[in-house]
Amino acid sequence: MSDPQNTSDNPLGRDPHVLLRVISKFLIPLIALFAFYVQFHGDYGPGGGFQAGVILAASVILYALVFGLAEAKRAFPPRLIRYGMTLGVLLYGGTGVVNFILGGEFLNYSTLASDAATGQHYGILAIELGVLTTVTTVMIAIFYAFGSRQPETSDEDW
Repeated sequence: MSDPQNTSDNPLGRDPHVLLRVISKFLIPLIALFAFYVQFHGDYGPGGGFQAGVILAASVILYALVFGLAEAKRAFPPRLIRYGMTLGVLLYGGTGVVNFILGGEFLNYSTLASDAATGQHYGILAIELGVLTTVTTVMIAIFYAFGSRQPETSDEDW
């Protein structure tokens, strides 16, 4: 199989996927921005941490599909992904533990501020941020695991 970036195979000597790469560089930040919109609009309408986490992970997965898995792992290292999974779970659980320490129930956020409504708002934001972090990094970790898997049969055996 020929390498499309090899100038001897491609008489024009250009990357045949340049349009895909340019459009992706434009779309990926917009997808991430939409994920944060869904995240912070989740208090007032449909959406929240899970949906935003999936959308944000989709932007990273698109990056990996267009620019390659190795490049994605350089931009978003697996070590950072593991830290993100841990941080998200700790943020979610830690919010409940803080409520316990302050004399409240596990996920009743009224104790997080002097006003119960403000405490509820802070608690929801913390919980949703933990869910966003966990879902995003777990989705990316799953993609990395499947993308890094070596096939059991070679292409010629098909």
